[in-house]
Amino acid sequence: MSQHADLTPQQARDLLERDPDAVLVDVRTRAEWSFVGLPDVTALGKQVVPIEWTTFPDGAPNQRFLEQLMAALPSRDAPVLFLCRSGARSAAATATAAAAGYTGATNVSEGFEGDLDEHGHREANGWKQAGLPWRQG
Repeated sequence: MSQHADLTPQQARDLLERDPDAVLVDVRTRAEWSFVGLPDVTALGKQVVPIEWTTFPDGAPNQRFLEQLMAALPSRDAPVLFLCRSGARSAAATATAAAAGYTGATNVSEGFEGDLDEHGHREANGWKQAGLPWRQG
């Protein structure tokens, strides 16, 4: 298992553009995909791979996460970038994927919505705040 530093959303988007084998896996919940939105990588000729880390509405761990990941991405050598709301769930998904042999498993720090600011709003950083393409689910 190789160790990879986290990537910022901009670095992740750049890698997706640069490497034809790179894949973005969004591990948020179905509700988040629908109501908050999804990164849009269609201009790069790619699609986001949505696989819940925890399920909605109960927040239980997705017991089929690895099974779904292996079905969606059978090659374990390509860069696989994991994204969630702020980087915590995706860090856990990254570690799980790396332990399962995904050598290019990398966490996208800051996530889709970013960290909370001093007012409790997710406006400090993240994919959306970086001005990267996204679409409403």
